[in-house]
Amino acid sequence: MRQFQITVLSFILVGLSVLSSGCRDRHLRGSTKPSEDGKTYLSIVDDNGGKCGPILVDGKVWQYELNEAGPISPGTHTIECGTKIEFTIPDSVIFRFDYWGRKYVYPLQKGNIKQIPMD
Repeated sequence: MRQFQITVLSFILVGLSVLSSGCRDRHLRGSTKPSEDGKTYLSIVDDNGGKCGPILVDGKVWQYELNEAGPISPGTHTIECGTKIEFTIPDSVIFRFDYWGRKYVYPLQKGNIKQIPMD
């Protein structure tokens, strides 16, 4: 029985290790992959439902189509389409923006979980 428990625990640990290593390039608002030329790009994958008018990046209309990467400087940027979100793009990557949802923390209060928006 002890050997079975060790085997099961080993499989669980290996599985968690594989899952966590596959998420290294995941950010809250999207994912990244290294760019082939070392420059920095933004690709907007999700248009927040498509009914919010033009997508604005840093206050200007984004001139590229969905899923089309356009050059951008690394650092902190804002994106707007029905809501305004600040996010950070690392250097020398293609950042695929795909999440317009809200950030939450879940503190315990008197044994219950309560959502508190962080945006």
